[in-house]
Amino acid sequence: MTAKFTLAALGLLNAVAAASATAASDVPDTHIRSLAAGCATCHPATASGAIPYLGNRGHDALVQRLHDFRDGKTPATVMHQIVRGYTDEELDRIAAYLSATPTNFEP
Repeated sequence: MTAKFTLAALGLLNAVAAASATAASDVPDTHIRSLAAGCATCHPATASGAIPYLGNRGHDALVQRLHDFRDGKTPATVMHQIVRGYTDEELDRIAAYLSATPTNFEP
């Protein structure tokens, strides 16, 4: 009976692990898309006003700017606080998403 229970438990754990791996592979794209969409709360979808438009900026320029804010190299009112908690990979992927979308904020 113990062997059957152990095999059943292992099978269940294996199924859960496989489902988690599949779900985890979908999360980063959704996660990065939602982080990038958060930029739209302040940054306009077109060029106007004091807060810069993020369109027409390349990936490398965006990554550098985000790192400069996070690392305190560029003074800011809130950007240095917003990007403080992001990893290098998240900043890179946010910049990739923003530079790849025409209006930068399409979900």
